[in-house]
Amino acid sequence: MKDTVRPYLLVSEEETARRKKEIDFARGSCRLEGIVLSEEQEALNARYINGELASEQLSLESMKVIYARLGRDYEAELTTRNEQQTKA
Repeated sequence: MKDTVRPYLLVSEEETARRKKEIDFARGSCRLEGIVLSEEQEALNARYINGELASEQLSLESMKVIYARLGRDYEAELTTRNEQQTKA
C-alpha cells in the first residue's frame, strides 16, 4: 500500500491503520478485564487514530478522563506530587 497523506488528516493511511490496530488491541484487553471504555475515551481514541492527538497526548487526556470519573483533578494532583518530590 502506498504511503499517502490524506489532506484532511494528519497521518498517513498506514499510520491510521497501525493506530486503529493499537487501539483495538487495547480495547480488547480492557474488555477481557471487564472494563468497557467510556464514550469520552472512545472519542479520544478516534482523535488519536485520525492523527489529531499524538500518543503522549492521548495518554494525558485519558488520565484526565479517568481522574474526572473519580471526581479528582489529574493536573492538580500531578502538580502536588511534583512539588512534594522537589521538596524531598
